[in-house]
Amino acid sequence: MYSSLQGEGLLTGTPSVFVRASGCNLRCWYCDTPYTSWEPEGEDWSVEAVVEEISRLTTAATKPVHHVVITGGEPMLFAELIPLTSQLRAAGLHITIETAGTLFLPVDCDLMSISPKLASSTPSQERAGPWAARHERTRHQPEVIRRLISDYQYQIKFVIDARSDLAGVDSWLAEFPEVDRSRLLLMPQGTDQASLIEIGRWLAAYCSQRGYVFCPRKHIEWFGARRGT
Repeated sequence: MYSSLQGEGLLTGTPSVFVRASGCNLRCWYCDTPYTSWEPEGEDWSVEAVVEEISRLTTAATKPVHHVVITGGEPMLFAELIPLTSQLRAAGLHITIETAGTLFLPVDCDLMSISPKLASSTPSQERAGPWAARHERTRHQPEVIRRLISDYQYQIKFVIDARSDLAGVDSWLAEFPEVDRSRLLLMPQGTDQASLIEIGRWLAAYCSQRGYVFCPRKHIEWFGARRGT
């Protein structure tokens, strides 16, 4: 848990407290937090202890922080998310949950930040072993996506590594015509500024042409690819 600025999505620049869950049901080859997926780390916290720490962090700054971002890993793996978000809602905090959209829990949430995984996210069998087939089999759960976008205010955020990924976005959108295009974000893949700029040059232009939102990874620009930011 830490305080920072939201670096991605429609709330970019918003002072927020981040709660990072460790553990994931997918294994994207480009995962930028392998310590929550490929080699999960962390300590076990009770819901009460998490709420207490969030309370401390939201009031420690010069100006109180009103936004909490629950990220991962995959936070929807953990049933404790239900009482946690209920208590955060009771405290009057704005709640963003970052999820791959493969699992559903009846949580309290003000912004469901859904990052569907395209076919290009699947790792090689040489690297991932049985996880490669498991990832490919479970990365797309249409009924979960439909329930999330029906029940919550949402943003859809795709990671784009190459131009070939754009066809995957088109196919996904054809399956979900109900998605509000003004809430569709395309984000360059990368953990260094040079890579993000290179992809961003053509991706920003594509977003402008199609009416999508270009989503730079501003926290990489501001802080670099390091923990606690």
